[in-house]
Amino acid sequence: MTGRTRRPAILRLLQEDLNFLLTNRIPRRALTRLMGWLSRLEQPWLCRAGIAVWRLFTELDLSDSRRARFSSLHDCFTRELAEGARPIDRDPALLASPCDAIVGACGTVTEGAVLQAKGFPYPLMDLLGDAALVRYYRGGSYATLRLTSGMYHRFHAPADCRIEQVNYISGDTWNVNPIALQRIERLFCKNERAIIRCRLACGRLITLVPVAAILVASIRLRFLDVRLHLRYRGPHVIPCDVAACKGEELGWFEHGSTVIVFAPAGVSLCSGLPGTRINMGRGLMQLPAGASGDAWGDAWRGGFSR
Repeated sequence: MTGRTRRPAILRLLQEDLNFLLTNRIPRRALTRLMGWLSRLEQPWLCRAGIAVWRLFTELDLSDSRRARFSSLHDCFTRELAEGARPIDRDPALLASPCDAIVGACGTVTEGAVLQAKGFPYPLMDLLGDAALVRYYRGGSYATLRLTSGMYHRFHAPADCRIEQVNYISGDTWNVNPIALQRIERLFCKNERAIIRCRLACGRLITLVPVAAILVASIRLRFLDVRLHLRYRGPHVIPCDVAACKGEELGWFEHGSTVIVFAPAGVSLCSGLPGTRINMGRGLMQLPAGASGDAWGDAWRGGFSR
């Protein structure tokens, strides 16, 4: 390697070190609470200035937003989409992406573990905290969906389903960008998260895991009357019985973060996903042939019950 080719590599490493230092080696919880307070201040000049600074660091596209003006940064973070901005793939054999995202690590659940990033596996038990649920997804598929700070921050039902339980797990607020994912082992298992169990009509169970991060330690679920955040004290396991149609909004982050989707054996990932950007409502996973009938569902109805 010549000196000329070494310099960009060294510069890139220094940039990564600086990024990691600035976003992780700081009082994360205190900064997250401060940002939560600051973002809710309803001052037009502060909101405009905040959005201008925000645009310096990310690609913030508000052209598909339902509204053009916002009362606060929080109002902009949690914006709703204009009608028809995200067409929903209505094919019943496809599970739709629940959010706008960049597709990260994805594949098959192998020996109870999945990948956080290349070379960084983590035990599914550490993420879900439920041995029966881990067994259920053995040999199944997963997809890690990373929301950047400029993206639309709401997430939606991947299929027609009934939401039967939410398990809230409090935790840290590590950054979940690619640099941190390559340096902090079991990062998703350390952060605040919600485990949302969704039952398909055929009886199969799909699980969504929204993971919060620095500046994002608040998850709102439209069907619950509580805000899940760092100071929430329970209950942590919340039984539900809520019907949701494919594409229906389930909740939102207070900023960008990650949603991990788990599906049981027999469900496969759509082709060409890793590293690509996917919009909410587009095909993410493929159900097996005949999945809409009873045979596929009956084989699994007893596999995981409430």
